[in-house]
Amino acid sequence: MDRRGALALALALALVLVACALPPPSHGQAPPPEGALNCCEGDVLFLLDSSGSVSSYDYSRLLGFLAELLLPFSLGEDRVRVGLLQVGTQPRLEFGFDAHDTQRGLQAALRGTKALRGDTNTEEALRMAKDWVLRPGGAGGARAELPRVLVWLTDGVKPGDVVGPLAELREEGVSVLVVSTGHGNYQVLRQVVTEPVEDHLYFVDIDDMSIITDDLRDAIIEIIRAERLQVQDVSTNSAQLQWRPVLSGLKGYYEIRFGPVPTDVGGGGGGTGGSGTSPSTGGGQYQRLTRPADSHSAQLTGLRPDTTYMATLIPESNEQVSNALSVTFTTKPEVLSPAVVTVSESGLTSLRVSWGPLQPESAASFLVEFSALPGGELRTVTVGGGQNSTVLRNLRPGTTYLVTVSARHSSGKERAMSVKACTREVTPALADLQLTTVGSDSVRVDWKGRVDGVRGYWLTWEGQAGPHSGNALPAQRSSLYLPPDALSTHLTHLPPSARVCVSPVYHTARGDGLCCTAQFESDAFQYGHRS
Repeated sequence: MDRRGALALALALALVLVACALPPPSHGQAPPPEGALNCCEGDVLFLLDSSGSVSSYDYSRLLGFLAELLLPFSLGEDRVRVGLLQVGTQPRLEFGFDAHDTQRGLQAALRGTKALRGDTNTEEALRMAKDWVLRPGGAGGARAELPRVLVWLTDGVKPGDVVGPLAELREEGVSVLVVSTGHGNYQVLRQVVTEPVEDHLYFVDIDDMSIITDDLRDAIIEIIRAERLQVQDVSTNSAQLQWRPVLSGLKGYYEIRFGPVPTDVGGGGGGTGGSGTSPSTGGGQYQRLTRPADSHSAQLTGLRPDTTYMATLIPESNEQVSNALSVTFTTKPEVLSPAVVTVSESGLTSLRVSWGPLQPESAASFLVEFSALPGGELRTVTVGGGQNSTVLRNLRPGTTYLVTVSARHSSGKERAMSVKACTREVTPALADLQLTTVGSDSVRVDWKGRVDGVRGYWLTWEGQAGPHSGNALPAQRSSLYLPPDALSTHLTHLPPSARVCVSPVYHTARGDGLCCTAQFESDAFQYGHRS
């Protein structure tokens, strides 16, 4: 080899060594396949602090954090949309919700984002978010009736007057989350996030951002998770199926299949089938409904009580391919009447008994049995299945009865429930009342009452005192309970024109009393009673 060849060989070897020493070229983060996290539907706006207080290193770390956080989401009009609003002296919407519907485009936009620098004008950025970006229905704004989320990434330096603006956003239904790379202003930041604070407020060092990636993503998912197919108003024999009308505006229809889940099948996904069986219901028998493309609900009827069902919604259209959606639910157990028995009216010789729930389609008749306690004669009344009350008559006053309501259902099942109830006792009124003046401010009170059943007597008196020492005294009232053998008492220190009343007291109520007014001249204003 001549000298020229040796030099060429040495140069080639040197180039190889240099090439091996250099790091491989960066081609950016490879996006995941579309639909990797097809769980959610909503609009998420990131408020990114790119003012002069954020260093270039910190800013690049924040952008990398956003790229990793958003990478798994499926983007699009009927899924998740993302916007980025930067905070500087003049805040700027870097891209709106309608800018990117693929991860490739979103990741490229994040890599190309440049910091604004300048002052931290967070208040103006929040005004833009509230009045423009997050306002539903506007051009490029948030979608109506879908979750809206604001995630604020800040270094915590001079956040400004943000409590009021963020409170207004929360009142309008926007969920607020905060990530702070500084450790100050905790009291301010905890006021602005949506409850619970522990799930929506994060303090983290800039080099440890990856620690909170999964937790923050889970918190966002919890807010914007889409319940595309759900069941409402489940009863013993019916349920309401509701869904988002994904075929709205298209030609087509929805096919709905529902049937009991076999006990050896633990659920399943969507599918199609025929001849009365379907993989979507575990291969068992199913019912079939169809609804037009613009509908969003269907009533499922003819269900069995206390049974687990699977319902499958299959959108059918030549213009768009959509996945079938399935949901399982369990009907409520059958509640046989009577489940509740009450006494709504109680008289001296009658009781009104009521029961429920009223089930005329299943209850053939009701048998009402009642007897006085203890050991009274058993009597019965039979009423129809569509009736839920009856009046028991010719009862004894002041007596406790045991009432039992038994239902015979068309299924052959029977159910009974009992309740104790009391008729009102006889409460004779007071026979006579007399007041005898004794002195200038005292009276003797005498009365006559029927002794049977009387537990005592309730005596009250009141009167309006006159002026005393230049002041008007309020109306005075006092009361006294006396035993059943007391038929008289003395009251002293009464005001002028005192009104005295006596009522007999029985086991369950007071009887009608009598009242008289004491007539005597007296200037005494200190008074009381004495028995």
